[in-house]
Amino acid sequence: MQVPVCSLSGEVVTQLEISDDIFAIPFNDAVVHQALVRQLANKRQGTASTKTRRAVRGSTKKAYFQKHTGRARRGTLRSPLLVGGGIVFGPHPRSYYQAMPKKMRRLALKCVLSAKVREGNMKVVEKFTFDRPGTKEMTNILSAFEIDSSVLIVTADSTPNVVRSASNLASVDVLPSALINIADLLAHQKLLVTIPAIHKIEQTWGRKVIKHASL
Repeated sequence: MQVPVCSLSGEVVTQLEISDDIFAIPFNDAVVHQALVRQLANKRQGTASTKTRRAVRGSTKKAYFQKHTGRARRGTLRSPLLVGGGIVFGPHPRSYYQAMPKKMRRLALKCVLSAKVREGNMKVVEKFTFDRPGTKEMTNILSAFEIDSSVLIVTADSTPNVVRSASNLASVDVLPSALINIADLLAHQKLLVTIPAIHKIEQTWGRKVIKHASL
């Protein structure tokens, strides 16, 4: 498969051959959904905690006589029905970790990348040349690509000037190719990726070829 490569001004300068093993995979709803749920669940700290009536501080003595007071029948002050009492079925520290086979995680990422290409939401640029951070320059680049929605910019390596140039723009995020993930890809409508980043994605997520030494 070939995709057009554009300059920073939005003009097509050449064509790039990309791997069908990554960018031409049929979409699998179940796998992508499971990968997204797993990633969001694994981000949870699981530190929320509440006290039951056993853990709440307070006397366990019956507050007043059962009868002849004209008031409701009350037992301990730790009752969940009273202000300051225990919490019924409240959260307690736990782990939300979910496991998922590596092959399924790789498939989910390929499905989302393929969907971006298939829907025309992935743009390839030669490279970003920022001598210093500039929000206006980044705005001009996005305008040249007619990007008026959320966009994820993927570079080959960490690029502080590109990150700072996009930091003041809403719905614009920058990631190195090694950190691309399901949640960020699905959270942004457009994908703007450099040629070196494409090559690194293919090296990382492409089909592994095992070479056997000749005897």
